[in-house]
Amino acid sequence: MAARIISFIVALFVLPGLALAHGPTRQKASETVTIDAAPDKVWAKIAEFGDMSWHPRIAMTDAPKGNEKGSIRTLGFSDGGMMEEELSKYDATKMSYSTFIGHVNVDLLPATNYSSTITVKPAKDGAGSEVQWRAAFYRGYPNNDPPAELNDEAAVEGVTAYIREGLDNLKATVESGS
Repeated sequence: MAARIISFIVALFVLPGLALAHGPTRQKASETVTIDAAPDKVWAKIAEFGDMSWHPRIAMTDAPKGNEKGSIRTLGFSDGGMMEEELSKYDATKMSYSTFIGHVNVDLLPATNYSSTITVKPAKDGAGSEVQWRAAFYRGYPNNDPPAELNDEAAVEGVTAYIREGLDNLKATVESGS
């Protein structure tokens, strides 16, 4: 009986500490925009993996292997800095592709192990298109006690802003005919 009591007391003190020591958890961000244009027209704007001219933060892209699975595109950011993003899945018939950034430049995006999927579908009301951009990632500082600019909240906020800016500019670009 005494052994059980001792085990119980030890568990009360040790288990809470173990729960805090597990490290970061996967975060998610998902944004959607409705665009007043046919899905084919919207897809045509984003379909080329080597072209992110529709995103205001991206000044240049280069993807020598194009839309081939495993293709790497180099992203040059308008504020300076670069990252490489890999095409992990591409399906033109479903108007969707998925990417992965294993080595994120946390000065540009406060996250690590970033993966995302962009999909274009007809809008639910039948008029125009709906573009959804979903991302999953870990905070920019993978160890315990991250600095504020690289914690979970900063990662979600930073990735959400990146996605939102891209979708808003995609909408403006497609609807203006640019």
